[in-house]
Amino acid sequence: MPLPQGMLLCLGMLLMTAGGVMLLSAHLSGVGLFLGLGGVGLLVSGLCMGMKNLQVAVPGHFLLHPRTGTRFSPQQALAIQRRLDRIRREISEDSVNRRPEPEPSLPSTPPPWTMEPPPSYDTVMKSQEHSEQL
Repeated sequence: MPLPQGMLLCLGMLLMTAGGVMLLSAHLSGVGLFLGLGGVGLLVSGLCMGMKNLQVAVPGHFLLHPRTGTRFSPQQALAIQRRLDRIRREISEDSVNRRPEPEPSLPSTPPPWTMEPPPSYDTVMKSQEHSEQL
C-alpha cells in the first residue's frame, strides 16, 4: 500500500471516529458531523485510489482483461485454415453421401372395401320415427 493511500485511509478512519465521538456527546454535534463526513470522504478517496492501482485478473471474464489483439502467428493461421478446410470437406462429403430416401409411392388401386355400406336415408328416417313414437 503506497504511503499517500495508507495515510488517507488512516486519517479517514481517525476523523470518522472523532466525528462519531463528538456526535455522541451532544455538546459539539455540528463539528462531529463535519469531521465524520470528512473522514468518510477521505476513506472513500483512499479506497478509490487503492482500487485504481489494484490490477487483479478475474479469470473467465473478458471485460476485466485488457485486449490482447486478434492477430495469429503464421503457424496458427495455417493450422486454423487447414482445420477449417478439413471441416468443410467432411461436411460436403456428408451431404453428397447422404441422399434423401424416396417416399413410398401410393398403390395405383385403392385397397378393397371391407366395411358394409351405410344404411339408406329412408331406413334411417324410419328408425328415427319409430324411436320417437315409443
